[in-house]
Amino acid sequence: MPNDTISVTAWPHGLTRVPFWVYQDKDLLQTEQQRVFEGAVWNYLCLESEIPNPGDWRATVVGYMPVVVARDTDGTIAAFENRCAHRGALICLDDAGRGAKDFHCVYHAWRYDLRGNLASIAFRHGVNGKGGMDASFRMEDHGPRKLRVTTLFGLVFGTFSADTPDIETYIGAEVPPRMERVIGGRQLEIIGRFTQVLPNNWKMYAENVRDSYHASLLHLFFATFKINRLSQGGGLIVSPNGGNSVSSTIAPTETTDQAYAGIRSVDDGFHLEDECMLDVVDEHPDRIRQHIVTVFPNFVVQKTQNAMALRFFTPDGVDRTNLEWIYFGYTDDTPEMRARRLRHLNLGGPAGYVSMEDGCVGGFVERGIASTPDRESILEMGGSGTASQETRATESAVRGFWGLWRQMVGV
Repeated sequence: MPNDTISVTAWPHGLTRVPFWVYQDKDLLQTEQQRVFEGAVWNYLCLESEIPNPGDWRATVVGYMPVVVARDTDGTIAAFENRCAHRGALICLDDAGRGAKDFHCVYHAWRYDLRGNLASIAFRHGVNGKGGMDASFRMEDHGPRKLRVTTLFGLVFGTFSADTPDIETYIGAEVPPRMERVIGGRQLEIIGRFTQVLPNNWKMYAENVRDSYHASLLHLFFATFKINRLSQGGGLIVSPNGGNSVSSTIAPTETTDQAYAGIRSVDDGFHLEDECMLDVVDEHPDRIRQHIVTVFPNFVVQKTQNAMALRFFTPDGVDRTNLEWIYFGYTDDTPEMRARRLRHLNLGGPAGYVSMEDGCVGGFVERGIASTPDRESILEMGGSGTASQETRATESAVRGFWGLWRQMVGV
């Protein structure tokens, strides 16, 4: 693939070094939009339950392209660019809607059906025989770009590329069962959502969610209360294409854990006045207490304790990322389980007992590398490859992300 938009230092050999210019080069953002987000990937769009009935729709983004996802009158799901073919204005201004018959651009009232097809043009034939569009204008030749759409376990994904393989092949055979463990077989219900702004390039967060190595070192709450320690067991699955992964943490089996003696993130003097945050019900027989599933390029399904969430992060400039948290439960949750999920949700988000550190550490990296685009990070934990491993003391999934990113971007 030609490298015609990137005028920076070449990538070092292998995947164990990541040059800092990949987070800083402004031209690279446009290249990523074209080759990654609009390339042969499946982009998360929404939950099926958000658009249950014909005419229901939701606005989202693919990279930084605005997109509309809608349920058509026949029950199928369509997705298209949220851009009027006339002068480029947004077609849908709100975040979501119910029971729409069609969509109208507010600027000049060009109308689109639920699949994004241009359906009519106000005053197309002029007024009183004057003005209007030329008779040769064909509405079917004009309209926003459309995505191929697929669904998996109640999630809606879209792609602009005819070369994108089916979703199961794309994410790899070992990933869907782990995703199904969290979101398959039961009806999902959104119980909270918000968007958090991160002061860093989007790829730093893509690394973070695949970095099982940092979790019990950065996060005091995880390590101190033994929710996530590398010594507890578990492992890392990486898909054949490198871009998708599963990190699993097993519940602690030992009262004393000598492996963490002297580790900064363990504070034996740190106690909870109310220990309900540690009140866990094992909903599965595998004793997995934290499960992180990533889908390239920018989507996460997670379960920590009894809290479940989707994370969807998109670029908003070269050094700014929008991170959307979507918390969910099951529609048949008991009142007690729903209350427990809501309590455990306090682990995540910008002020969460755990995730608040993730919200600022990317900014620490941005500040640390500000004057060194010609230097690089080191990714040698767990070797130099991208294979699955029976440990989380590895950066295999981070290397896998960069392997697929490099292939798509062409560096």
